[in-house]
Order: sequence, then C-alpha cells, then structure tokens
Amino acid sequence: MAAQFGRRLRRGATSGAIVAAAVAALAASQGPGALPPPTDNLSGDSAIGAGDATTPPGGGGGGSATGDSPYYTDLPPLNTPNRPGVAPTAPTVPIVTGPAEAGIPATVLAAYRRAEASVRASDPSCNLQWQLLAGIGKVESGQARGGRVDGNGTTLSPILGPALDGNGFALIQDTDRGAFDGDTTHDRAVGPMQFIPSTWAVWGQDANGDGKKDPNNIYDAAQAAGMYLCAGGRNLAIKADLDRAILSYNRSTEYLTTVLTWFEYYGRGTHTVPDGTGQLPVDRSDRFGPDRPLRPTAPTSPSPSTTPTPDRPSPKPTNPAPTTPPKPTEPTKPPTTEPTRPPVGTPVEIPPTLRVARLKPGTAALTAVTESTFAQAATVTAVDAAGRPVAGVSVRFELPATTDARFPAGATTVTVTSDARGVAKAPALRAGEKAEPFTIRASVPGRSLTAELKATVEVRKADALARVGDAALTATTGGDYAEVTVEGRLDGALAPGVTVTAVVTDSADSAQQSADGPSFGKDAAGNPIRTKVLKTDANGRLSIKGLVAGEKAGSYVLLLTAPGGGTAKLTLTVTETATTPPASPDPTTDPAPTASESPSAPASPSGSASASPSASTSPTA
Repeated sequence: MAAQFGRRLRRGATSGAIVAAAVAALAASQGPGALPPPTDNLSGDSAIGAGDATTPPGGGGGGSATGDSPYYTDLPPLNTPNRPGVAPTAPTVPIVTGPAEAGIPATVLAAYRRAEASVRASDPSCNLQWQLLAGIGKVESGQARGGRVDGNGTTLSPILGPALDGNGFALIQDTDRGAFDGDTTHDRAVGPMQFIPSTWAVWGQDANGDGKKDPNNIYDAAQAAGMYLCAGGRNLAIKADLDRAILSYNRSTEYLTTVLTWFEYYGRGTHTVPDGTGQLPVDRSDRFGPDRPLRPTAPTSPSPSTTPTPDRPSPKPTNPAPTTPPKPTEPTKPPTTEPTRPPVGTPVEIPPTLRVARLKPGTAALTAVTESTFAQAATVTAVDAAGRPVAGVSVRFELPATTDARFPAGATTVTVTSDARGVAKAPALRAGEKAEPFTIRASVPGRSLTAELKATVEVRKADALARVGDAALTATTGGDYAEVTVEGRLDGALAPGVTVTAVVTDSADSAQQSADGPSFGKDAAGNPIRTKVLKTDANGRLSIKGLVAGEKAGSYVLLLTAPGGGTAKLTLTVTETATTPPASPDPTTDPAPTASESPSAPASPSGSASASPSASTSPTA
C-alpha cells in the first residue's frame, strides 16, 4: 500500500493554509534543524506535473516513483518524542486529534539505517538521512504493516496498492506482465516503499545480498528509495532539493507535508519495537476520492492557533506574544548559500562492509599446471565511491563446482579481510588434475558487490621423450617384453607429472593402433589393449611394464607422445617361437627283417622261430 493523507487532515483542516500552519507550528516546536513548511512555489501543476525536470529518470506514472498511488495520511502527535534532556514545547494545533507511535519495527529500522549508510558511502553529497526513509515508509505502508516481515526483511505477504486504472488514480497500463504486482492489466504500487513496476525495473536493488531485487523486501526497497531520492545530484540538506525529492515520489503537496511532518517527528527521537508490533495507520488519501494536491492560500479567518473549535477550548498562551505561523502566500525561499544542515539524530558509524562501493579484481594472471600451486594469489581491492581503499572489509572467494582446484584443506570457499590498502588476498590455490579455465567469484557477504577473476589450469608438458637404454626390444609370439624406461624433459629440465600416451602401431609412419601387434594385456572383455596413458614420476621418468608380444611375428612400433611436442618411437620385434625336430631311431648294423618283409622266418640258433605279434594273424602267401 502507499502512504495516505485523509480523515483527520480533511476533518480538522480543509485548506492549504491550515496545513501550512500546522507544519509551521510543528517545525517551530522542534528547535534548530526543523524544516520550514512547504512553500507555494512547490505546489500546483507547474511544480509537480509530469514535466517536472527534477523527476529522477525511470519514474513511472507520469514521473513519480509510486505512480501517485494513495498513501496514509495519519500525522504524529505534536509533542514529539524528545531526546534525553530536551523538554517538549510543542503547541497544540487542532489538525492532529489522534495519537501516533514513535516506535519503528526492528528490522524495518535496520533497513533504513543500512540504506542511509550505503547511500552516504556512494553519494555523500546527497546527505540522505534514514529519518526521511522512515517518513516515506510510514506514509507508504505503515512501516511495512507494522513490521510484518521475516528474518530476511521480506514482507509476510505482498503489499499492493490499488490498480492504477484511471478511476480516481493515474492510468498506467501493465508494464511487467504481473511479475511484481500480479496484475496483467494495470500496474500497482508494490512493497513497503510502494514502487510501481516500471520504476522498480530501473531503481531496484539487492541490498540484502540474496541475489534478488525484491520490492517486497524492506532492505532492497529502502536502498532503492534512498538512491531514487538522491538522483539528479540532489543535496537533501537543501530544502528545495528535499521538497523536489519527496514530490518526485508522489506529486502531491499533501503528501509532501505528511512526509515532512514524520521526517521531523522521527528526527526528534525514535525507539525500536519488535517486528509485527508497530502501530498501524488508519487514514488514507483515497478515503474521500482521488488525491487532490492542496495549493496553500492566504487564511481568511483568524489563525487556527487562536480560534476555538466546538470540541476544543481556546489555547491559553504562556508567552506574552503568541507565535504566528508564516503566511503561505509569502514563502521564504532558501538562500542560495544555504549551509549544509547537520545530520539529524545520532551519527551513524558506517561499517567497512557498507562503505565499500566496488571490488577491483587483481591484475596478476592466475595460471598453474595440473596438480601444482598457483604462482599468484587471487586478490581484489575494496574501494569506496571515491576510489579510496577500504580496510576491514570481509571478502568471500568462491570456486565453481566444475573445477577440482582447491584452497587449503580442500576448501572451495574462503573469507578474508581487506588490509590497510584495501586488498583482500585469498590463500594459496592448488590446481587439480583437470586442465581447464574457470572463474573465481569474489563478493562482500550481505552486499550485492561482486568481482570475477579468471584462472587457468594448463596440462604439464614435455618437449622431448627419450628411452633410457638401447637394448633391442624383442619377444617371441605370446612372450613378454622387458621393462622399458622413458625420460621426459621440458626446455632441457626433467618434466615430472607429464601425461604420456603410448600406442602400438604397425610402422613408424603410422599413428593408428595396430590390429594384431603387441599389447598391454587384455581388458575385461578379453580384447587386447594397445593404447595406454602413462605419467612421468617426480624424476620425469615413466616405466612401461606388462608389454606382451602378439601372435603374429613382425616388426611394430611403440609410439609415445606428450603435450608440448615430446615424441618417441620404439621398435618392437615379434619372432616365431623356435620348434624342436622329431627324434631319429637308434641305428643298427644288421636290422632283422620283419615278417612282412620275408615269406618265412629264419631259424634261430636255438632252433626256435621268431615271430612278431602280427605274424600269427598275417595270412600266408
């Protein structure tokens, strides 16, 4: 919802003169630093029309942040909350009849203070005060409906103004397809600071660092409001700039008066109340129809401070000469040399996390070879809006999930603090086995400030590979080769950790794997393995073991290649297995004829006949 200005104002004062008188009386009651009432040069179409040159860019609804949506019109009591030791001196003015609460919900107040600190760090010449944001937040949404927000500052339910359909309000056709306001026909003001979608599209912020620009989040909305009010080089310590800033938010002099009243009220002192317990406003500017800006005119009756009303006796002045409010028709323009008004309330010490405006990435190239430590550390420099270094800023460095590089102890994120030069330096980063580029993300926790640092992991290289030893590499079919040692070097130095690919080929001119040459054993399916990836050890050497000759004799080549151009070609010879000839019979000097070779067996010396086992079964001639 938006802030509004209705019942009590319209009931107790129906003219611009009484509005001005009430604000003048309130300002007079609050001592030094109180703002004068709005002057006639800021009312009417010429000052607040769509063509107002002071409207920040990106405003909607003819130039305002809220599209001139309705707003709450409740006013604070005139006996404002005083700082300790300051006695209230506010006079009684019949324009205010109901009580108001000086308490602000804790999370809402924290958001206003953070927004002030952030804007002061990035735009100190604007002189934004959180009490102004509180005044706008009061009339726009009753401080986020009394502080009904979660721990992250997001309202428990969306706060939406009425459809800006031209029926008593501005006519603004849908600009966000309902993304923010849920209305695909007309726009509505959204969130605790009541931005219309077209304004939020330009001014939206992510002040709580959750990665979203949410108009329903009080941190995001308060910072966006602060930046919007400061647009165009405004100095809000100058009354004219302050009035123009407020009117750029909602182009109504009633709105201006209401915000200024709460601004001054909160400037006298506030206190924190628990979230969800803030006092809710009642009156709205659209209760009696569309908002109509009041143009102050000269009073036609005695001063309201001395005129009795039916329910209120005439006040009895305690001073001989009662205070007479200035006539609205005779505004006092601020001098051109108006000094900067000192901040209202207790000065806020801006923490480093809020003073930093940008993270500048370091310029050192972040490169390393696989499984080694990066020579340079990842660094960023925290600077404020003027480019000055900011010390004491917490900076988080985060590695992407795709890389196997790691910070010490295997960490993927580390948080460090910037030094006196504003430099935040991450601890040593070690590359993994993956050779690839990746991006390190640096951020300030709780802020939307980020920086990216590019890092690259390269493969280890060898520009030369050479076999150690020169014994012939020969094996018989199915036999084993002796172990082979190869040494890798880069620029003449030993090259440890280099990946070397070994392939058995048919000839020195081929890089294709052989179909039937030697192999490195067999895989699980029983197929010969003729390509293998090896790695040099800490001494730059690799040992080739388990090389087996194939079943086909011949000459083959073991081709070794490494990143960086190193190449070696080792000849592998496969020979046939030697065969043993069959054993010959023992020679005899007089071999005895067999039965098949003679028709009859000769008589033996003993008179017996010799016969082979087959003789008895052989047929006779």
